Amino acid sequence: MRIPFALALALVLASSHAALAHPVQSPVDEAINPAFDITHAEASTTGRLVTFAMEVAGQAGSAKPLPAGQLHGAGVAAYVWPTSLNPSSVGFEADSGILALAITAHPDFDDTPLFDENGDGDPANDGANWHSHWVVLAEDSLCGAGLKVRDVSPGQDVLPATAPNLPIALDSPGMSPVLDGSTARITVPVAGADGLAFDAVTAELTVNTDEDIPLLCVTGVHDIASGDLSLPGIIMGASD
Repeated sequence: MRIPFALALALVLASSHAALAHPVQSPVDEAINPAFDITHAEASTTGRLVTFAMEVAGQAGSAKPLPAGQLHGAGVAAYVWPTSLNPSSVGFEADSGILALAITAHPDFDDTPLFDENGDGDPANDGANWHSHWVVLAEDSLCGAGLKVRDVSPGQDVLPATAPNLPIALDSPGMSPVLDGSTARITVPVAGADGLAFDAVTAELTVNTDEDIPLLCVTGVHDIASGDLSLPGIIMGASD
């Protein structure tokens, strides 16, 4: 992590658009686990679908959290694309935080109850497999890296139809990620993304069942492609 993540969030909130280049390049850092050391990130859209991709110095998806054996303290590994998309574009409350797309794995729980990622007939045992989420991030000083997945009240707050009914702004859209060699890639349906901004982050999150601490905190950051979460990437149309 090159700057405090809470400061990085403030930079995102203060900046409505990104710089000129559409992909994001990031230097290799030998101090970072190669599976999470970002070297390149890009995003493109067909108008209806957006494909996000990042390359790392090592093998994408080769490192996962060790099982905690319980929900409290359960770890989550994540490849994340923060964006300037409004959360309402995928079904969350408008202007409620930073909308990010994430590829995650966590061996202690399953938060995709509508989908059976490992194909064994049980949709409730797939958390350790890499899968996708839309999340809305918010600042919180109680979290180690200064960010949390925003707290919500299911049934009261606006949530996407495929949200897993958890008290956080998390959607489980069921779009399958591809982790192949050094690349993590995912395609999701979202309209109106052409020209909007993005960045790439690799991070660790932790589940807390203590009522005094947010349920899902960002507790560590491996790498930020831009170095400062300034969202210098631009989602480009296929013809751009």
